Amino acid sequence: MKSLEELKAIKEKMKSTIDLRHEDPSATKVIVNMGTCGIASGAREVLNAFAEAVAENGITKSVMVSQSGCSGHCENEPVAEVTAPGKEKVIYGNLTPEKAKEIVEKHLIGGTVVEEYKI
Repeated sequence: MKSLEELKAIKEKMKSTIDLRHEDPSATKVIVNMGTCGIASGAREVLNAFAEAVAENGITKSVMVSQSGCSGHCENEPVAEVTAPGKEKVIYGNLTPEKAKEIVEKHLIGGTVVEEYKI
């Protein structure tokens, strides 16, 4: 960051992700594990990709994106859990930002679990 304008741009970009943290019990939850091993494996970029894709697709009211600590799936990091009301939790592993965006399109919007990323 080199200027006040850059800081303002970051602030405006992050304002749109604040809605992603609401606590609606009927919302689908995407939780990205951000333990040390996850962060070292790229979980921060995966979290950002989920947040951006949810915002870009206009589903911030029905999908909550958040983070947690280590879940014990260290060998499969980065890992994200998707929990939808009335459905079984799905755990995805070895994620990349591209895979996160695909999960948003296919699972969160399309309703189809992306089996090849599931652990």
